[in-house]
Amino acid sequence: MAHFEIYVADVAAGKAFYGGLYGWTFEAMASGEEMNYHLAAGDGIGEALSIGMMTRPDAAHPAGSAVRGGTMTFAVADCDERYAWALANGGAEALPPTDFPGIGRCAYVEDGQGNIVGLIAPADPAEGSN
Repeated sequence: MAHFEIYVADVAAGKAFYGGLYGWTFEAMASGEEMNYHLAAGDGIGEALSIGMMTRPDAAHPAGSAVRGGTMTFAVADCDERYAWALANGGAEALPPTDFPGIGRCAYVEDGQGNIVGLIAPADPAEGSN
């Protein structure tokens, strides 16, 4: 897994909870201001795994409900090609392929089962990304 996201109603409270639970720190992501997006740092987070936290785009699910979670994003060689494959094979657009400087090219698709999964072609470290 390359990346996953945690949706929260209160980003400050979410950062405090996960920071306390796992020892993570958070930093606002450039170009993520509109959704109050933050990237986590800590043991085991870095080259092979990144974690994002953002304001939940809808109402939080009640505690104990059957459907609760985040978005898992997996590394792919070609984000655009995999995105096109998903759309051609029963998927639906959730976020078209988008470049995030220093992160990579990302997209989200619905899987036809009510879930959203992410794709990321990580940025080339030779181009100065982290």
